[in-house]
Amino acid sequence: MTALFSSSPKMEAPAPAPPPPSRSDAEVQGAALDARRRMAARSGRASTILTSGQGVTDEAKTKAKTLLGAA
Repeated sequence: MTALFSSSPKMEAPAPAPPPPSRSDAEVQGAALDARRRMAARSGRASTILTSGQGVTDEAKTKAKTLLGAA
């Protein structure tokens, strides 16, 4: 049984990784601009919510019920 697993396969060294793109590349700047546009478009109606997670904490401005014609 050990004769089957006695030698391990020889591994070649991996190729070196390409250098990362710099921030000055036009393609990188375009991708960053697209990402900002997508984030702005994704906000949707979320920017129209004017209350906090606790809701409105002010007192409601209401009047007491009156009969018709009564002052």
